[in-house]
Amino acid sequence: MTTPFLQIQGIRKEYGPVVAVHDVNLDVRRGEFLTFLGPSGSGKSTTLYILAGFENPTKGDIKLAGTTLLSTPSHQRNIGMVFQRYTLFPHLTVAENIGFPLKVRRKPRAEIDARVREMLRLVRLEGFEDRKPVQMSGGQQQRVALARALAYDPPVLLMDEPLSALDKKLREEIQYEIRRIHQQTEVTILYVTHDQEEALRLSDRIAVFSKGVIDQIGTGPELYANPATRFVAEFIGDSNFLPCSILAASNGRAEISIGGGMTVADVPVHGSASANAQASVMLRPERLFLSKAPQETGLPATVNDITFLGNNVHVVTTTARGNDLSVRLPFGHEAISGLNRGDAVWLRFDAGSAHVFSH
Repeated sequence: MTTPFLQIQGIRKEYGPVVAVHDVNLDVRRGEFLTFLGPSGSGKSTTLYILAGFENPTKGDIKLAGTTLLSTPSHQRNIGMVFQRYTLFPHLTVAENIGFPLKVRRKPRAEIDARVREMLRLVRLEGFEDRKPVQMSGGQQQRVALARALAYDPPVLLMDEPLSALDKKLREEIQYEIRRIHQQTEVTILYVTHDQEEALRLSDRIAVFSKGVIDQIGTGPELYANPATRFVAEFIGDSNFLPCSILAASNGRAEISIGGGMTVADVPVHGSASANAQASVMLRPERLFLSKAPQETGLPATVNDITFLGNNVHVVTTTARGNDLSVRLPFGHEAISGLNRGDAVWLRFDAGSAHVFSH
């Protein structure tokens, strides 16, 4: 069996009585782009800092190519790092900033110059070598920081919310550049963000952090279609939750009753489930069907709001029991034609697209 390129084994980090990271285990493949996704305080950045050597774990180990890193100081781990704040040297030119880690390693001048030119081509900043950071935009500075981190060809690149200071349009442009550079260099990247869209856009796999542990690891489609916990279901994509009663359950499937007389069989269920138990059913807005004509198997609701969002329309409805349900329909869908606030509608969904989370 092949040893994983990077192994995080049972990492725990305590700050006095506070446990910031609890028993994190993760195997990373060589060349993989893996994102740590989660809200503030979930442990994702602390785990990254332990990898970088900026923090020491209370317990656990980190191995790179089978060798532990814990006894190696951060500056000797040969791991690249890109921060939210660009941390460029303001008094140095772009070329000098990129070449700095090579100069520290006492590389020959000719080798440094050749590598700097190569990095400038990689991040598409040819012609900027003599500029100072203050003469560049935020996106350009972040490209310089990325080039500097890659200049000495590190086996692993760590990125801690590097785009959070940029506006949406520029953030999307740099995301594309990061993806292109990853594909071109095949460097192993561990990336921290709280932005689910960014994680989905960039990553081969995503580790969803919650309260110091990893709730679930998987590709974007896997996490979206099959969330293992309610937290993952809420954090990845948009979701509706309705209270329901479990009528019967077996083999990971349940028959449920939703207020209003709606019964649905064969719904995937997460956690332990038994008959007569109370639970919540999660429904994705784009997987709900809306009809203005009465539906015998539909859930009656009233339209509260309609918002045009370009290529889709967001409809907020309220059931007879006062539960709000968001529905997303493509622009031009026949159900939207003539739809107004206050209209009565009926909602349906396929059992396979729903998920039941027991209380």
